[in-house]
This record gives sequence, structure tokens and C-alpha cells, in this order.
Amino acid sequence: MNPVLRNTLAVIAGIIVGSLVNMSIITISESIIPLPEGVDNTTMEGLQNTMHLYEAKHYLFPFLAHAVGTFVGAVITALIAINHKKKLALLIGAFFLLCGIVMVCSLPSPMWFTFVDLVFAYIPTAYLALKLVCKRQSKTE
Repeated sequence: MNPVLRNTLAVIAGIIVGSLVNMSIITISESIIPLPEGVDNTTMEGLQNTMHLYEAKHYLFPFLAHAVGTFVGAVITALIAINHKKKLALLIGAFFLLCGIVMVCSLPSPMWFTFVDLVFAYIPTAYLALKLVCKRQSKTE
């Protein structure tokens, strides 16, 4: 397969699988840590109006969703890509970071969560995924 095509498909697969993991974690989060009484999470406007009801524990799963989704997306991309694995895995981290910035601008959250999420959930997990994939592949070669 053409390396450019395969690398492009690797990035697309990383974005899709990472997004699915992210949304799956967000979806199950309510069954593990119930939302505060009165929170309407069915619309963006409903969330914006009720975010003040969230406690620190309610931010655990969004952080995990962002970090694990980015990690899985970067792993998928690095495994599928033929070359430029490092650049492409970090591209996944940058893509999800951009999505995180858009979310922070759209949905009010405490400053501590914004900082922790944007600094630790995206680029570091993509880098960790990259290191694990490269370490694994160097052992098998």
C-alpha cells in the first residue's frame, strides 16, 4: 500500500477510535459517578447552565476520557503508520488537544480542571503511547 495513503488512514483510524473510546468513557461515567441533582446533560446549553453544580469527582471521567481516548488514538496511529510514526502520533495528540481547547471555550469548567486537562491529557498521553509502541516494535525487530 502507498505509504502516504496508509499514513493518512492511520491518522483517520486514530481519530475515529480515539473518539469512540472518549465517548464510551463519557457515556459510562454517569453510571459510576451520578451527575448532580438537576444537571441537564442532553444539550450544550443545559450543561452550560448547570456546570456550577459539578463537584471535583465529576471531572474525573472527562479527564480519563480525554487522556485514554488520545492514548488509544495515538497507539492505533503509530501501529498502522508505515513511517513518520512519531509525528503522526503527536498529530493525534495535537488534534485532541485542539478539540479540548474548543470544549474549554464552549463549556465553563474550573480553572484547575482546564489546566490539568489541557496540560496532561493530550500531548503527554500521545507521547506515552508513542514511546510504548516504539519500545514494543524495537523489541520485536
